[in-house]
This record gives sequence, C-alpha cells and structure tokens, in this order.
Amino acid sequence: MLDPVYFAFVSPLRYNRPMSQTISTPVAAANGAGAARLWDVLFRPATLEQRNQRNVLVDGIGVGITAGVGSFLSVFLVRLGASDFMVGLLTAMPALTGMFLAIPVGEFLARKRNIVPWFARSRFLVLSCYLLTGLVPFFVSSHTPEVIIAIWALATLPQTLVSVGFTVVMGGVAGPVGRFTLMSRRWAILGLTNSLTVALVGQGLRLFGFPLNYQVVFLASTVGALISVVFSSSIRLPPQPVVEARAGLIQTFRTHGGALRQNRAFVNFTVSQFVFRWGMALAVPLFPIYWVKHAGATDQQISLINSVQTMVLMFAYFMWANQTQRRGKRWVLLASALGVSFYPLLTALTREPNILVIWAALGGLFTAGVDLVFFDIVLSTCPAEQQASYVGMYQTTIYIATFLAPLLGAGLSDTVGIVPALILATVLRLAGFGLMARLGVGR
Repeated sequence: MLDPVYFAFVSPLRYNRPMSQTISTPVAAANGAGAARLWDVLFRPATLEQRNQRNVLVDGIGVGITAGVGSFLSVFLVRLGASDFMVGLLTAMPALTGMFLAIPVGEFLARKRNIVPWFARSRFLVLSCYLLTGLVPFFVSSHTPEVIIAIWALATLPQTLVSVGFTVVMGGVAGPVGRFTLMSRRWAILGLTNSLTVALVGQGLRLFGFPLNYQVVFLASTVGALISVVFSSSIRLPPQPVVEARAGLIQTFRTHGGALRQNRAFVNFTVSQFVFRWGMALAVPLFPIYWVKHAGATDQQISLINSVQTMVLMFAYFMWANQTQRRGKRWVLLASALGVSFYPLLTALTREPNILVIWAALGGLFTAGVDLVFFDIVLSTCPAEQQASYVGMYQTTIYIATFLAPLLGAGLSDTVGIVPALILATVLRLAGFGLMARLGVGR
C-alpha cells in the first residue's frame, strides 16, 4: 500500500484482550471512534475523536496526490538518462536505511511524549522531495539524475521515522475498536485520490515539452504536501508513556529480548508475517516481467491490470472490515492470506492477458484483508507503554523482506526461470499462512 505499512463503514468491534495490550488513552478507548458516518466525520466532526479521524482522512488525500505524482519519478529519471542501477537504487534505498534505523528510530520515538509533530514534519520533508526534484533541472544541467538520487537518499531517514510513527499515530487515533473502520476509509480515499492524480498527470504531461512537463507536475505536488502537513499536524493525542533511555543498542536488544520471550503473541505474529512477506515481496518485480515477456500484454492491457487491481483493493477494504465484525479478525486473516497466496501460481499458469486481469483482481481482493488485519494485530500485540519500540522492530522485519526478497526474485528469474520463481513466492506465502494458522496468530 501507499502508506508506510503494508495498506469501512462498520460499527466498533469488540476485543477481548488484556488491558496491557491496548492503547490506554481517552482517545483510543472511545467506543464511538469508528461509529460515525463518513460524511459526519469529514464535514461535521463533533468530537475530538472525529476531528482526529477527519485529519487522518484528509491527510490521506494529500498523500494520495503526492504519491500519484511520485509514480512518475522513475520514468522521469529514465528519461533523464539514469541507469537501471540508479532506478533500482531509488526503490531499494528506503528499505536499506530502514533495516538499520527502524529500531533506533522506534527507541527515539518511545522517549517522546507527543510523536505527532515528528510524524507530520517528517512526512512533509519526504513529500517535499518531489518539489526539490522538480527544481533540480532549473539549477543543474549535468549529472541531474545523480543529484535527484542524492535528494531521495537523504529522504530515507525521515521516511523511516514516518514508517514507525504512522502505525503508532493511526492506532492512537482509531483505538482498538476503530482500526478497521479508520484504515479502510483512509486507504480507500488515498487509493482513489492516487488513481485520479495519475490520470490527471498523464494528461498534464502532454501540455509542455520535456523536461518542463515533469518539472511542472512535481512542483504541483506541493499541494498534496501542504494538505498532508496541515492536517497530520492537527491530530491531537494524549501524551504517551515515556520509556527511559537505554545505554546503547546492545542493552536495548537485551532488554527487548527478555520482554519478547514473554510476549509470544507479538513474536508469533512477527515471525509468521516475516515469512509470508518474503513471498509477497519476492513476486513484486516478477509480475510486470511476466506480463510483458511471457504473456505478451500490451501497455493498455497492463494499465487495465493495474487499474482493476487498484479499484478492487479500494472496495475490498470495506468488505473485509465488515467481515471482521461478523466473523472475527482471525478468520479474515487466514482467508485473505490463503487467497492471496495463490496469486503468483495462477499468474505463472496463465498466458492470456485478459485472464491475468481476473487474477489481479483476486490479488487485490485478498491483499486488502491482509493489510487491515496486519495493521490491527501489530498494535494489539504491542505493550501500550512500548508501542514505538515494538513497531520499530516490526518495521525492521518489513524492511529486510522488502529489500532482499525482490533481489532474490529477480536473481531466480534470471537463473532458473520466472515460473519457478513465482512458484517459490506461492510456497513462501503458504508457509507464512501455515505458521499463522499453527501459532494462533490473530486469536
């Protein structure tokens, strides 16, 4: 998903878990956090909880605008003459930085009573890099791609802070009873805004010659960055418990190691999702390669595949949020994880591009359920007084998988073939599903 974590109109869910595993703040504990109608939340928020939700949703519009523009960043670099390695570096840098900094960043945020300003300002710094990207060609005539890559390398530090802070802030706004509702709405609104922005940018690029057309688009993304910083910084949460600073990273690991041995729910979830996420990330670079080289899909067919998957994803958030209320989050977790596990295998068995559209739609359908439940489970298994620290550890596993797995997938595609690589992605997803089922994740 477009938000840092892999990303409905239902009444609040009831949770039976120890109080130590919930966010024990007045905002988070409000039973009405997810019950208000979307119209009222957006245009007539009556309480602090609803104003916070409104800020989260409108922030999603700002992020959607900027992310829609950002989908053209790699294309811009290629047209400027960037090498394949540089384009790959653009994708790999956030994960590489996060692998090393997510835990220290989590410890840093755990010592802040109010992390909202850190989250909002870091988000603004990241989104502002699109503005800087648009300005570079005005001032740099040679080595332009290298300068742009350097800008985005610097952005990886605030991006890591956003990734950790996002989960904690969103959990604080929604509370245990409103997570599915809030995130369903946010991700659907974000996805819709992103899709509309991509369509508008595609038309806008025709108005000017290169590189001015891309520069104008990136400069215009400032609108999204400003919307995001205004509304995300307006979120109001009670002060969080502050943990004492620990003497170095080694001591931090020792302290957390003892706590983790007693928190089996968090460990079981983290291990099983780590295996599952390897299967998810390994297939990411393989799908477009398969569509083009093996299924012979045209640009229009590939556009249709992506568009249908995005549209299904947006509506599926609402469906799965409703199912969590009716059947429980563990049922949704297992059903969606099992369903999305077969997406790479079905792709590997298909040569007809029109059939690939169906498989992409099913992939989007089940991915939405995984997004929602993973977000809820990581918060529900974190101790309230150490959420930022635990989310930092969780994000580290995500970064490891999203950095290494695509490299493995691309390497296997070159050596043993893309079909065996897609089958391995299915096996890893099924292994993660089996661990979630066996270890009682989400129970």
